[in-house]
Amino acid sequence: MKRGVTPKTPKQALTRSCRKQTDLSAWKASALQTTGCKNGQKPTRDEQQTASDDLDHGQDPLEEALTYLKKAKDRTSPKNEVLQKHLVTVEKIAQEKGLAPEELDILLNIALSGKFAEVVSTRLLKNLVPTSVITEDSVISAVSWLCVGKCSRTTQVLFLKWLIAMFDFIDQKEQVNALYGFFFGFLQDEKLFPFACHVLYLLTRKKNVKPFRVRRLLDLQAKIGAEPPLQALLSLYKNFCPEMVSVTLPTNAKVQFKNSENLWKMAISNIKRRLYGAPHTSQPNLTCLQSRKRKWNTKLVLPVSSAQSSCSAESQRTSPIDLIGHGDTFPVEQLQTFPQLLENIHCLELPSRIGSVLANPLLLHYVNCVSDDSVYRRMYYWMGQTLREECPWHKVENQPFEQEFKDLLRKIFEAECFLQEGFSSCEEFLYRSLPFWDGCSCRSEVLQLVSWIPLSTFSEMKSYLFKPLAQLFFTSSLYFKCSVLECLRELLLNWLNWHIMHTDTTTKSAADLLNTTLSGLVSSVADFIHFVGWLSTVALRLENNSTFLMHFILDFYEIVSDVYLLYNLPLVVMPPAGVFYTALLSMDSVSLDHLCYIMSRYRANLIAAKQNQQAKKTVLQFKFSSQTCQEYNQYITAMVGCLWTSNVFQKDFHHQGIRMGPEVLERTRGKAYRKSFNIVYHPALTGYAMLFLQEAQPEDRTPNFQLIQGRRWEWYLEYLYTQELQGLKLFIESSIHRASQSSQAQSSK
Repeated sequence: MKRGVTPKTPKQALTRSCRKQTDLSAWKASALQTTGCKNGQKPTRDEQQTASDDLDHGQDPLEEALTYLKKAKDRTSPKNEVLQKHLVTVEKIAQEKGLAPEELDILLNIALSGKFAEVVSTRLLKNLVPTSVITEDSVISAVSWLCVGKCSRTTQVLFLKWLIAMFDFIDQKEQVNALYGFFFGFLQDEKLFPFACHVLYLLTRKKNVKPFRVRRLLDLQAKIGAEPPLQALLSLYKNFCPEMVSVTLPTNAKVQFKNSENLWKMAISNIKRRLYGAPHTSQPNLTCLQSRKRKWNTKLVLPVSSAQSSCSAESQRTSPIDLIGHGDTFPVEQLQTFPQLLENIHCLELPSRIGSVLANPLLLHYVNCVSDDSVYRRMYYWMGQTLREECPWHKVENQPFEQEFKDLLRKIFEAECFLQEGFSSCEEFLYRSLPFWDGCSCRSEVLQLVSWIPLSTFSEMKSYLFKPLAQLFFTSSLYFKCSVLECLRELLLNWLNWHIMHTDTTTKSAADLLNTTLSGLVSSVADFIHFVGWLSTVALRLENNSTFLMHFILDFYEIVSDVYLLYNLPLVVMPPAGVFYTALLSMDSVSLDHLCYIMSRYRANLIAAKQNQQAKKTVLQFKFSSQTCQEYNQYITAMVGCLWTSNVFQKDFHHQGIRMGPEVLERTRGKAYRKSFNIVYHPALTGYAMLFLQEAQPEDRTPNFQLIQGRRWEWYLEYLYTQELQGLKLFIESSIHRASQSSQAQSSK
């Protein structure tokens, strides 16, 4: 039997355990006998009274209160001073330190037994705050009091709220699940109905879905209408057994239950916070580690006691759960290796703490392989509710727990990276919370989650996502701007990876359908790239053309330049002039080299797109805009004029370019202004030219850049290539190879 007790019923075993810890009469009697036997004589009545008073004076206040509540007469007046004194003691200790499992069991039985007035039972239930776990036997014993009918309907409602709020503190749930039919009977009660639906939603497994229960739920729906709790329970039933639920349910309906945690949430948070931050010198065991976490965090840990009990052969033989066919499932607590997962994937049942899936790679493998909508629905409900309730910028009382909320967001992000897709509940949370976000709280974690938002219509994403981000972007620091650009780069990369994965798995019969959906994808991605280009242009102006900011902008356009060849998306979008010319005229050689590499990739993608379009090699036919090709040609002419032919001021025909007339240039009084931006005189490359001349002519202390011509021009190019300027090399070899000989001849004259 569990916990090594003799074969008794759970209620009998629990009563014996509680009596040993709370009833001090036997200990008092033995202490009195010991006092009297010291002198070998029987103690007098006065001595007995004195010893008893001394023992009562040293008794723990909570233990004294529990003893009184157990022995008090039925229907004691709520105004009784002694009763009020002990109730205050229970409330104070419960709110400050929490209650042990044994203490919770005693108070739970007292509150539901109808021994005291409803106001007393309500006070007790509102202060049932655990420090670690709640035993399964305590819950079963409490439910048995509901069968007696001594407690009021209000007390029953409060108990169900408490059960929902404390569901993840229950150490085991096998026998609680065996009471599924009992909770199902509460659906016919109008007051208990929404909370009974919530309890059933938490307890439901595939084995609980029966035809008679489906019929009962459908009858209720026809009688009371499409109530959200009932819709949620029916949706869960349909996910488990779609053949039983024939009615059509809204797929986008939000699972919403009334929040039942407010009465106990703050007390639990304070206790867990105090325990979590308390210093400890010894290595704690696994149970203690679990008890130090907040309520949402306990859902990320598989219950240890459940694993231990499921391994017991004796409990498996005697457990009534086996009688209803539970023996064919493999307990996830025993899942340790990947071969185990492969062998038992057909009979694996996810834990009641659905949040524990996030921290278990094996369970994430299971979620990724098995198409079970019930898993995502459970995850959707738990994650959506947890994010709303724990968000520090939604509720002021959550601000002290920001670090714990960061840990939760980090776990969600790691799970999304593992699954290579975002959670819909996380997407809804971001859409609702970003307009109220200050950009500081959980910054890196929030931006990481933004990078996994699935692609939808750009107009919808702009109002819910990009507009709030833009407002923070323009009013925040340089480092925040860089973080947002990195986030948007990852967002684009995830979209493109999703597209190429679905393209590889598409058959020819689905090509027409893919063409239809791809047109919307191309349009949304193009609008998104233009949006990032606008952000980048304004940000460069605000930050005085920061080199650090330019690094993140060019990283984004490195992906954009290869969209067609690497990701099979028929789209080419050039960077805006505010980005291109700022990088071209930058004083940083890394930015210039990066721009050269990006332009070489644009050239390769445009050539491939033209060839495929002419040869009609692709199934997906999209025309590339002539404006894109024209813009690329203008950019490439400006780059060649700058870096090679030294005629950028005459040949740049872009409407935002740097073309200037001779009279304007002469007013600058600059010598050799035509060569100001070639590979020798360019501000980003003059340092390399100087080092080259020092190596070529070490005797000359004053460098003369005019010496770099003819053969030395070629030597200088080879020197630049050895300095890891691979982007410059690719650009020159791909775009200037036809003009190189004529340029060399002109420079040698």
